[in-house]
This record gives sequence, C-alpha cells and structure tokens, in this order.
Amino acid sequence: MSVWDELVGQEPVVATLQRAVAEPSSMTHAWLFTGPPGSGRSNAAMSFAAALQCEQGGCGHCQSCTTARAGSHPDITAIRTDGLSIGTDAAREYVRKAALRPALGRRQVLVVEDADRLTDQAANALLKAIEEPSSFTVWMLCAPAVEDVIVTIRSRCRAVLLRTPPTDAIARLLVERDGVEPALASAVAAASQGHIGRARGLARDPQARERRHRILTLPGGLRSLGDCLQAAQSINDEAAARAASTADAADAAELDDLKQSWGVEDRGRRPAGYAGALSALEKDQKRRRTRLSRDAIDGVLLDLLSFCRDVAVVQQAPGTPLINADVTDAVHEAARLWTVESTIARIDAIVTARESLTANAAPLLALERTMMGFLRS
Repeated sequence: MSVWDELVGQEPVVATLQRAVAEPSSMTHAWLFTGPPGSGRSNAAMSFAAALQCEQGGCGHCQSCTTARAGSHPDITAIRTDGLSIGTDAAREYVRKAALRPALGRRQVLVVEDADRLTDQAANALLKAIEEPSSFTVWMLCAPAVEDVIVTIRSRCRAVLLRTPPTDAIARLLVERDGVEPALASAVAAASQGHIGRARGLARDPQARERRHRILTLPGGLRSLGDCLQAAQSINDEAAARAASTADAADAAELDDLKQSWGVEDRGRRPAGYAGALSALEKDQKRRRTRLSRDAIDGVLLDLLSFCRDVAVVQQAPGTPLINADVTDAVHEAARLWTVESTIARIDAIVTARESLTANAAPLLALERTMMGFLRS
C-alpha cells in the first residue's frame, strides 16, 4: 500500500504530486492544499511529505514512509492547533525549525494543517521563511479555500485543489482498508457527505450513529417554543460534554508537563514566571474547549442541513438519492408538512447559524434561533 492510496477520489492531485516528486522541474518550495472539509487536505500534504523523503517516491513500506505515517519522521513537522488560532510565538518556532538541515531525510518539510487559523501576525512571521526558504525546505499549507490565506503567502504557493470524494470511493476504502461491512460502509459514506474522517468515525462508533439519528429525527418532534429551547440546550450541553471528554485528559497531561518543566510541586513554592506560563496554558486550553464544542455543534448543524436538503429533494426532485436514507420516513413526513419556501428558510437559518458561530456568536443563542426556525409550516 503506497502513501497515495488513502487519497480517495483525488487522481488528478495524486498525478500532480507524483510528478513533482519525480521531476525536479515540477517541484516548488511552497504548496497550498485547499478543498472542502473531509476532502483530505492534510492527508494529501502528509502523503506528499512522505513521498519526498522516500527513495522510491512513496512506496509506503520503507522506514521513511512508515515513520512519516506514524508522525515520527524527524524531518516532517505537522503544525496543527487545538485552539482557535495559531499565534506568533508558535509561528516563529516553526520558522526556526525550517532553517535546520534535514536530520535523516532529503528535505525539511513543514505541514501547516490549519493555515486558515494563522493570525495575521503569525502569517507575517511565516512570510519571510516561505518567501526565501532554504534549498532543502518545503512548506505545505492546508486551508478550506485559497482566500482563507493572506494574499502575500498564497501568491508564493503553488495551489492544489482537492475535490469532495465520491460516496462509492469512500465506501470502498472503508470496506477494503477498515473491514467495514459493505451496507454500513455505503450508509455512512453517504451520511458523511464526502468527509472521509467522519465516515470512518460513524462506521467505528455506534454511539455516533445513534447521536446522528437523534439529530435527524429532531425536527419532527419540535411542536412548541419550549421544545425548541430544550433541544437547543440539549445540543449545547452535549457538545460541551464531548469537548470536555476530549480536553480533560489533554489538560491534565499538559499541566503535569508544565509543572515538571518548572520543577513545581503541588505544595511547594512557585518559581518566578510560573504564574504567567500557567495563565498562558489555561488560556490555550480554554480556546481548545471552545473550538471542540463549536466543532461538535457545527456537526449537528451539518446533519440538520443534510436533512433539509433531503426534504427539498423529495419536494422538488423526487427520485434523487437521499443523503439520509436511514430516516426516509422522517424526510417524507417533513416534505408533506413543510412548504418549499419554509424548507429553504430553514436551510438559510442553518447556514446563518454556522456563519454566526464562525463570528464567535453565543452558541446557545444561535442554536435556539435555529430550532425556532423549525416551527414554520
């Protein structure tokens, strides 16, 4: 299995990257991978990074490929964040890293998985390194769209656009690589709307499938304002709980690491400067929880958006395959009760809620407004 095999439905992209590995004239020092969520931007960049280190262009079996896949290759650095942004201090550290010569591989590769989360100051800190890199350094930036990266950086990168993977290709990957039963693979591939990671998560986690089913049947149970407020509160609370389940262990491990690095004991004195380091850590951890919670809420909104899409399909394009075929009865019931205009209004309300969350609106208020929109006839 080569490093390219996980890039589902991205044959043109794979061909471009393979040519860059094989032909020095096709290679450049900075790349910008863009595409919709779940299209595999980070996977494409990491596969490319592995292939650049591999003597055979990405065989998938050598030490370079296996360590790259495991995230332990010393000359491939993945830059990601659990918070809402990547700040200047982190960017400067990666600029320093980029200047080092490769320890084992042929290149020093830095993959910025969330380039759209770079603050303007952090992006400016990277600009010089991207503009004038060393001969052995390769930068790979990943973002949903070219416009999400400041123009001074994107103008110096070669753009690689990934597409939404086809449903059948995702299902085939789940069957062949993960051993998922074909019927389940097809169902979760459709439900994922082209998001490979989400499809895999649904296939592996029965609780995730049950949670999704509850969300999709939610619109049919909203009969009053009280129902809407209760539903919004439940979604918000569950998102916070899921964020906590992920963040609690990470918070504790980071606090232990901080204490050890400063030589702090639970009942001992605190060295000068420790309080500031602790405050910075707590702020980062709070931002991570916020991001995880909002990502969970956004997943709910995407499920509701797909449900409304299916309702519109039944109303206006009968016979078109449904995304959520497992709740066909609920979709048809909503199509019978809703007007076409109200279906479109619900879609607009969900899109507005997602935009509001991106603009740091209060999640509960955004959810309450969205739920109330489902009371329309």
